[in-house]
Amino acid sequence: MADFRGQPLYSCRNCKNPIALRDDLLSKNYKAKSGQAYLFSHAMNIIVGKNEDKQVITGLYTIADIFCSNCGEVMGWKYLRAYDARQKNKEGKFIIERAKIAKLY
Repeated sequence: MADFRGQPLYSCRNCKNPIALRDDLLSKNYKAKSGQAYLFSHAMNIIVGKNEDKQVITGLYTIADIFCSNCGEVMGWKYLRAYDARQKNKEGKFIIERAKIAKLY
């Protein structure tokens, strides 16, 4: 496992597995099933599930659920494709539910 000492990061609330670096946080203004969610440019130690088309607040996307690679907890989803050209900036990015992560320093 990589050494993240000195770097603020977010970990799985269930098992403390590192999930995303603070430097990769793009926005805190998202909503998910459990409430507040964050948009990240990168995520680590995750498993990407099967693709599905899903209608969310901002339009239709192809997304895949993401899971903690250690404990299997559903963390959020990855945007794979945006059907609306105005939302293309989300492609390849990750929504992680705030309730599923803890911030570590």
